[in-house]
Amino acid sequence: EKVALEVAAGASIAGARALASMKHVGLNVAADPLFTFSYTGVNGGLVILNADDPGAWSSQNEQDNRHIARASKIPMIEPSSPQEAKDFTMLAFELSEQFDRPVIVRITTRIAHSQGIVEMGERKNVPLREFVRNPQKYVMIPAHARPRHKFIEEQFVKLKEYSNKSGINRIEWGNKKRGIITDSVAYQYVKETCPDDSVLKIGMVWPMPDDIIREFAAAVGELYVVEELDPFIEDYVKALGIKAVGKEIIPLLNELTPEIVNQALN
Repeated sequence: EKVALEVAAGASIAGARALASMKHVGLNVAADPLFTFSYTGVNGGLVILNADDPGAWSSQNEQDNRHIARASKIPMIEPSSPQEAKDFTMLAFELSEQFDRPVIVRITTRIAHSQGIVEMGERKNVPLREFVRNPQKYVMIPAHARPRHKFIEEQFVKLKEYSNKSGINRIEWGNKKRGIITDSVAYQYVKETCPDDSVLKIGMVWPMPDDIIREFAAAVGELYVVEELDPFIEDYVKALGIKAVGKEIIPLLNELTPEIVNQALN
């Protein structure tokens, strides 16, 4: 995985779009170049497809790699269906080039093994970008790393604005007595078991959309967070000073199912 990511990053620097795919524990192996490529940024779009494994069906742990996005300062988007898996991957390349950042697309076991009708759209050939020699951007000695850190913090502010305004995070209004914030495949379970409730679907899980979260929370009577594994969204919401119910009733371990979500919420 480390070598695969380095090869993909090399292709990106040379001007091609490139994608490296791996499981959550594979991204541990690739963490060394990942954190450095966060500083260098890209030339051609660079996307990392990361598959987490709630339930540890084929892995040695159940780690939640949303934390990796936060730690590495890399934007992360999360599809909740086969259609979104395609659309969000295309979007990830565009975001990568627009903001000069690698982008992580996080899926989980159930998304990886799901099937659905997908509208393909027209194939778009993207030409190679010109390679411009730039050691200050691509060679991360300390003298170059410090200004690049400033750059990615500035880009983070722009990405947060995008997260709030782009529509990738969206509110689906229903009965405002109860509002549910959710992401990934958990969104499908919430829609199936709580069809009348208001839902905030998180498509970009890092950076999180503060403005939309506050708007949603202010408009509903009770606020719940439904997510697999760690209370990543829940902790963020509570850090904003917003009262929410999450892991008090939603299991911390294993995959969620519609039955588990239904029992917890209904």
